[in-house]
Amino acid sequence: MIKIYLYTICTMVSAFALSSVNFEKFIRKNKVVEARLLYFVLSFISGYLLAEFLSGFWQVI
Repeated sequence: MIKIYLYTICTMVSAFALSSVNFEKFIRKNKVVEARLLYFVLSFISGYLLAEFLSGFWQVI
């Protein structure tokens, strides 16, 4: 149950961190939906990796 909260918090932190990146330089014109999908996928991936790192780190301590 704790991991669900950890994944949720880490995904929100990742989305917040990714909001500082200017993706308009990398995305083609008129591809707004694809850009938003990429943003969400990257935030879920980085949130998962961060949560797994923190979970493993806490198990070592």
